[in-house]
Amino acid sequence: MRTLHITTPDKSYPIYINDSFSALEAAFENISASKVCIVTDTNVEKIYLENIKTILSKKYNVCSFVFEAGENSKNLDVIRELLGTLCDERLDRKSLIVALGGGVVGDMAGFAASVYMRGIPFVQIPTTLLAQVDSSVGGKTGVDFKGNKNMIGAFYQPEFVYINSSTLKTLPYRQVAAGLAEALKYGYIIKKELVNYFKENIDKIIALDKSCIEHIIFESCDAKAFVVGEDEKENGLRAILNFGHTFGHSVETLNEFKLLHGECVAIGMVAAVYYSLKKGNVQKEDLDLLKELLTKMELPILCDNSSEDIIEQMQYDKKTASGKITVISLESIGKAAIEKNAPIAAIKEATDYITK
Repeated sequence: MRTLHITTPDKSYPIYINDSFSALEAAFENISASKVCIVTDTNVEKIYLENIKTILSKKYNVCSFVFEAGENSKNLDVIRELLGTLCDERLDRKSLIVALGGGVVGDMAGFAASVYMRGIPFVQIPTTLLAQVDSSVGGKTGVDFKGNKNMIGAFYQPEFVYINSSTLKTLPYRQVAAGLAEALKYGYIIKKELVNYFKENIDKIIALDKSCIEHIIFESCDAKAFVVGEDEKENGLRAILNFGHTFGHSVETLNEFKLLHGECVAIGMVAAVYYSLKKGNVQKEDLDLLKELLTKMELPILCDNSSEDIIEQMQYDKKTASGKITVISLESIGKAAIEKNAPIAAIKEATDYITK
């Protein structure tokens, strides 16, 4: 098992990376709790819930909350149901929430933990690649609101993150590819060598070679740990993690979440690299390589939406202030830049490039 640590001004916690749940019991060794509630969705419930319940029941009184899988469940109505269950099961301030699932599960369980009794501890056990390389790490929690992505939420760090890479074997390839998009993002914003690693090992990565996947998970978590350690609450550097997201979140919302988050990030990264190309910061070969890698991974590089609609939706992005859109671009491959007042004409050119 490999271990990384995230250190923020308020908290330090480990990320465990393993290929099974064999060390999960040991990970909980120093965690005391009056009661544990496992939060998961209907997809993960069928595969892992009973196993995790069995492991945790050796030490804790365990209950569970299961909601319908999918982004459409990421709302305050389901949060209300979850909080009702926590009350009915009499969880107190010394209780613990365990998020077992993908990004939606982690975001919602973490948000519920942040507000229940003004905050109780929680643990992340991510089962999708996207959650393992990105959303389970760093403490962002929340729900969608009025059609807008992650509009309500909190920064709330877990006690630890336990990643079991073997859970990826139960995922449809489409879900894996969505996670690969988020992992590739780290190469463009902070670790150029990760882009080269994708280029040199793309066939093995697509085949879910164990060594390659665990390397990608480790490098992604390492990159995010560094960024979050420098800027926990996105007052500066952490904004670079939104590379491809300003464009991508708009596409995701306009398509009513029928495209996966990672698929929209893939489209958004194409727009962001094109934007950077027009600024003269990267080469055409860099854009071509990104499109080639995404296409090999069966990820989209274009969307059906109009450029005008994408830009209008960007106005609802959390990073937009006083009508000024923030775009994360590239100074070079492996080095991101934060542009807080990106020119609309340049944004329009980039969105034109990703529309069919």
